[in-house]
Amino acid sequence: MKSISYIDSHTGGEPTRLISELPVPGVQGSVAEQLAFLKQHHDSLRTTILHEPRGSDVLVGAYLVEPAQADCQFGVIFFNNVGYLGMCGHGMIGVIATLSFLGRIQPGTVKVETPVGVIEATLHPAAQGYPNRVSFKNVPAFRFLSHVALEIGETTIHGDVAWGGNWFFLVHDHGLGIEATNLEQLTSFCREIRSQLAARGIRGSNGEEIEHIELFGASREADSRSFVLCPGKAYDRSPCGTGTSAKLACLYADSKIAPSQVWRQQSVIGSIFDGHIEQVEGQLIPTITGEAWVMAKGVLLVDPRDPFACGIPGSTE
Repeated sequence: MKSISYIDSHTGGEPTRLISELPVPGVQGSVAEQLAFLKQHHDSLRTTILHEPRGSDVLVGAYLVEPAQADCQFGVIFFNNVGYLGMCGHGMIGVIATLSFLGRIQPGTVKVETPVGVIEATLHPAAQGYPNRVSFKNVPAFRFLSHVALEIGETTIHGDVAWGGNWFFLVHDHGLGIEATNLEQLTSFCREIRSQLAARGIRGSNGEEIEHIELFGASREADSRSFVLCPGKAYDRSPCGTGTSAKLACLYADSKIAPSQVWRQQSVIGSIFDGHIEQVEGQLIPTITGEAWVMAKGVLLVDPRDPFACGIPGSTE
């Protein structure tokens, strides 16, 4: 019987499952190289942890690994039901809050190596009812394509292609209500956008697939409300840290926000991240702030005789 210890948190409603001790020996190199090794040789570990019957489409996993960069205290690899993520904003906030819960960090700043770069994360002192408030300086964000037109049914929409640690297609003129009561229509609409992007060969600057689709609308409590469809079938319950980073880069490119101006991004279920962007040595560096809550810990048991020991197989798309 194999056992895998885990701790679950949620950030703005979006769950993160931290595996604080990688149950695979001999994984070395940079965090990007470690991800490539795990993907090639141990991808069944990902499906064991996140697929049904132990997990669900919405759950995001995080492996805590050894960093290769000398100035980093931790390394993190994020993954979900269909693969791996370069970065994950809600996940980073959840990991930092969980490390605090474990007593491995105190309020202050640490550096975390991810497959796409180094993240500077700050655990704020507990105050004003926010014991797990975390900010992180993300990898540089930028807009790659602007005002790309797509035909979705009888509707013409326009979106920007932007990077915030993952690739996003960001849309404003969709005409749909960004409400939790409208999830099926929003999901279907975003999946069609993703299909159209793939069919037309619209990709990121390095030829990568645009897997995250983000729709924006008005909010009474924040500057904007969003619906984010992540890879696979799941929508983001949080405002999406990498998506907010991509949004900030687009706003800055359009001169709609100034350096260090706070932008409050609300999710489809109502949770809010604060974000701002700064220009540093010609690059746009977003900072995202939110709260995470540790909510469970336990041990996954894997019996090799179980026909679904590595998760239930099948497509999630």
